[in-house]
Amino acid sequence: MDKIVALCKRRGYFYPSSEIYGGMANCWDFGHYGTLLKHNLRDRWWKKFVLDRDDMVGIDAAILQNPAVWKASGHVSGFNDALVDCRHCRNRTRADHLIEAQLPGKKVEGLTPQALTKIIRDHHLHCEKCGSTDLTEVRRFNLLFTTQVGIIEGDRSLAYLRGEIAQGIFLNFRNVVDTMRVRLPFGIAQQGKAFRNEITMGRAVHRTLEFDLMEFEYFIRPDQWTVTYEYWQKQMWDFVLGLGIDPTRLRWREHEPYERSHYSRKTMDIEYHYPYGWMEMFGLAYRTDFDLKNHMKHSGKDLRYTDPVSGDKIIPHVIEPTFGLSRLVGITVTDAFREESVKGKPRTYLKLKPGLAPVKAAVFPLQKDEQLRQQAETIYHNLKKNHYTEFDDSGNIGKMYRRQDEIGTPFCVTIDYQTLSDHTVTVRDRDTMKQIRLPADRLAGWLDEKINSY
Repeated sequence: MDKIVALCKRRGYFYPSSEIYGGMANCWDFGHYGTLLKHNLRDRWWKKFVLDRDDMVGIDAAILQNPAVWKASGHVSGFNDALVDCRHCRNRTRADHLIEAQLPGKKVEGLTPQALTKIIRDHHLHCEKCGSTDLTEVRRFNLLFTTQVGIIEGDRSLAYLRGEIAQGIFLNFRNVVDTMRVRLPFGIAQQGKAFRNEITMGRAVHRTLEFDLMEFEYFIRPDQWTVTYEYWQKQMWDFVLGLGIDPTRLRWREHEPYERSHYSRKTMDIEYHYPYGWMEMFGLAYRTDFDLKNHMKHSGKDLRYTDPVSGDKIIPHVIEPTFGLSRLVGITVTDAFREESVKGKPRTYLKLKPGLAPVKAAVFPLQKDEQLRQQAETIYHNLKKNHYTEFDDSGNIGKMYRRQDEIGTPFCVTIDYQTLSDHTVTVRDRDTMKQIRLPADRLAGWLDEKINSY
């Protein structure tokens, strides 16, 4: 995993945030290639689950919402972690993580902070960072980030950064029903930032304080929830496999009752097997009518759905597939990471699907020759019309290949002296390193076909 994180920093996938000031714990910045990969994943998700369907519409809700939203949704009272501090080094960690790490198999679900404190003290558990046993009592902390709205000090009001993006969908349920002519069953989708003030395991972009989510709420009649849940389970699995993720590193796991969020009757995760073990990737929750019902109660507004045929009014139930986009970037890179030896020399590359790769092709002149360079630039600009392409003449051909291998570029195009005479180019495949020659005027169509076939 250290090698993968080092590659991501070296090749511009992501960097520690605020690094020149010593960093900011559990915050990461996406670089050029990480941003490109994130956008490719996001656009693929949006196309599959929104644009290609007739039963889905999209919104983009505000990050800041009325504080009453989070009270009604149960996040103010029920969105908590049990944390413990080390008095010696001031390291803060989740109590359940500390106990599970030092007492494997110990059941901690549903325990009060007092009970967790007793376990820690009875077994003389120590700080994972410095080893000290001088730990505080376990306390519960709310995961919502608080902020203040207003420009005049003393006249500011409390607000929260959204801890999930779902609430913006529920708040706009009536607006969507009134404006979009939707009929049950239907979904409302969005993508965007969420924030959770939680203690994380420090595993790069897998779990961070600020993160990107892609999710939708699929509104149904109550008696449809089982079959709809199974349907979306299959759709989510197919989406993951379509990204080229190794299926042997994937599994479904159902949450135990103590793990489920306060709004969920059933939750399952697709988990991915990192080098350090299984971690959640995507989640699928049955939220019942919890959210719409509570917003009706607290706002006084009618959020029922009126059947256009029978005229019956119901509060729809909800199936919620959630996709973590930030962590998906990390999982995609982790799964694509490859190391091998070529003629006694190490080679590292990212075996990304061509359609997802940040750079689809790279164009090189074989040598620093003005004619070769001009021809290479012409081909580069032609390819870039349809697919993101890079031009490089900064070193010898071997080093340029290796750099693009680590970026994950599937095809490299070399312009040599034969190109000047017969207008053919050499195309190298990233995975096999095999080379073929193609007429330059066929290159764009060939690249289209290769990328669209995956």
